[in-house]
Amino acid sequence: YFYWFLAFYLATKTLEAHPIAHQAIYVLLVFAIVVQLVSIISVFIDYFASRSVEDAEDDSSVTALNAVKIMVKVVIWVFGLLMILSNLGVDITSLVAGLGIGGIAVALAIQNILEDLFSSFAIYFDKPFGIGDSIEVGEYEGTVEKIGIKTTRIRSYDGEEIIISNKELTSARIRNYKRLVERRVVCNFGVAYDTPNAKMEKIPALIEEVVDKVENARFDRAHFTCFGDSALNFEVVYY
Repeated sequence: YFYWFLAFYLATKTLEAHPIAHQAIYVLLVFAIVVQLVSIISVFIDYFASRSVEDAEDDSSVTALNAVKIMVKVVIWVFGLLMILSNLGVDITSLVAGLGIGGIAVALAIQNILEDLFSSFAIYFDKPFGIGDSIEVGEYEGTVEKIGIKTTRIRSYDGEEIIISNKELTSARIRNYKRLVERRVVCNFGVAYDTPNAKMEKIPALIEEVVDKVENARFDRAHFTCFGDSALNFEVVYY
């Protein structure tokens, strides 16, 4: 339709007609051009969004991408409307100022919702955790089940569902246990006070031999620590 109308507009330029008719055709041309440009940009947005959705790891990522896509499209259409009004000779200065004031008022009214919304974007792009990760946030600990636009749902090890706002998650210290490459283990044991010195000296080597025989275990150290109430205490560290 755009190319047909463009050809029609160019044809009418060679005709003598009433100025109002030429003005009306020009207005329709401006509208068609802006709509065509916005449509082309929207196609590119849909294309890149669909590619990102294919690479998304979970439903929360798809939700965040769709929300970003909708927001970008709304902004583009608003700019397109302003372009149309500007080309029609309308003074859009006051309109832009009004939109700015209105936007600030709306942003203040839904400040908490917007904070959670942008926090969900931060979680999506930064990826501090994902669906299925075992995390600890403050006093709460469990497995991430869903990352929404406003909240994230965690299933605790006791079985209950914990719902935490995304704003709180982006400002808190999070321990992600799923991404552990290896875990450090410290354990202590004691031997009798009447153990001979010769055997005491062999204990670290014996402990290292035991740890090395365990699959996926890496020995770090073993040494005497202190004189206990009823035993000679040793400490063992392994990964």
